[in-house]
Amino acid sequence: MNATRLFSVAAVAAFASFAAQAGSAYGDLYGANFDASVQSTRASAEVRAEGAAALPAQKNFVVLQANQPSQLSRLAVRAEAVTAARAGEIATGNRS
Repeated sequence: MNATRLFSVAAVAAFASFAAQAGSAYGDLYGANFDASVQSTRASAEVRAEGAAALPAQKNFVVLQANQPSQLSRLAVRAEAVTAARAGEIATGNRS
């Protein structure tokens, strides 16, 4: 029984090591190395500028004002949170 168990463990290890090397034996198996064969034609600064220009058109985009002081006190915010929690307006658990 020990020999059978040892043989089965050795067979599983051999198959696992073969599967781990399948990417190099059969080329790029799952596309994990797709960027290695692509030559970029644009500069990264150009791509970043295009992304920054397109950002305001995205859904729920809000420009935050830097260093804008809050108009509410801490107690007012806590009272509002307690009221919202009691009314069931704050999603919790799997529903959030």
